[in-house]
Amino acid sequence: MWLSNDIMGSRLGKQNKMSDSEEDGNLPPQQECLERCKQFAELTGTDRALAMFYLQDREWDLQRSVNDYFESMGKAGGSDDDVQVVSPPATTTVNDTEPHRLRVLSWNIDGLDKLNLESRTKAVYEKIKAENPHVVFLQEVVPPSEAMIRANCSDYRFISGYVHGSFQYYSAILLKKDFLTKFDSSDIIQFPGSIMGRNLLIAKATIKGIKFSFMTAHLESCKEHSKERMEQLRSAFKKVKEFEKDRTVIFGGDLNIRDTEIAKMNGIPENIFDLWEVTGKRPEAKFTWDMNRNDNNEFGGQFKPKCRFDRLYIKHSIPRTVNPVYFELVGLERLKNCQRFASDHWGLLTHYDKV
Repeated sequence: MWLSNDIMGSRLGKQNKMSDSEEDGNLPPQQECLERCKQFAELTGTDRALAMFYLQDREWDLQRSVNDYFESMGKAGGSDDDVQVVSPPATTTVNDTEPHRLRVLSWNIDGLDKLNLESRTKAVYEKIKAENPHVVFLQEVVPPSEAMIRANCSDYRFISGYVHGSFQYYSAILLKKDFLTKFDSSDIIQFPGSIMGRNLLIAKATIKGIKFSFMTAHLESCKEHSKERMEQLRSAFKKVKEFEKDRTVIFGGDLNIRDTEIAKMNGIPENIFDLWEVTGKRPEAKFTWDMNRNDNNEFGGQFKPKCRFDRLYIKHSIPRTVNPVYFELVGLERLKNCQRFASDHWGLLTHYDKV
């Protein structure tokens, strides 16, 4: 279980103001809400955190919530655990309408914010389906959002960075499942100094005949953990340089890094390139956590911070096999039903051409 009764009670106190529903009259007493969460968890084999976000968006109708849960899972019964262990379907043969092009998306989807989680996660998987990236890096995934993404992005292999017994949020890599993509292997490397359960998730794959190593991480958060964050980034860069020379390496995610910290590290290692920089440094695509444009989080006072926390890097293979051609931000649309954005971070969508 992710939420204690006290924490859940606090969430219930806030939801009238910020839930997807604009109607407050259907909220039962707090004790009744907790009881319905318990019943939902028992009926579905899940937990009360998942129960809460289904119930609060369905006017606390237990039967409707349970039915919708099983419908979203695409089956008549079972739990999220069942969804996670289903064998992937066979790859499909499709015509490649863009034989020269590859796309990689990275996004911190803010699963730790339980408010409007279902609507926001829906916006995430709909963006994935619309942009059709070959690879997706996700950070701050939680079990409910994982279940929704798995169910609605079934044409992707979902590689989870969750480590049993660690924190209930984690990173993930999604690889397109088609005849153009061959998955090779995956690995998780723990950051030994992390107090937040952070790690490095790695997946090797061959896409359109090109060998890749993909790496994502959610590095240590907050200003006071700068030293550990820089150590984690050094470890990640070291790993980037260890891969075989015939592999293109793409690494990134919510790195929480500041330019001042990069400077303290004497810059980026040789032959590793910042993708925002090498695609033209477009100012409108620079800040990925921008409280001037994104008000999902409240921040008092007139000063609104904006940072380039999310970054992507590339180390080219020898000989070079791809050229980065474009870098853009996604998730900029405000959701109509809750008037919030899909995440407090913008997503990073990068485009590459085969050499």
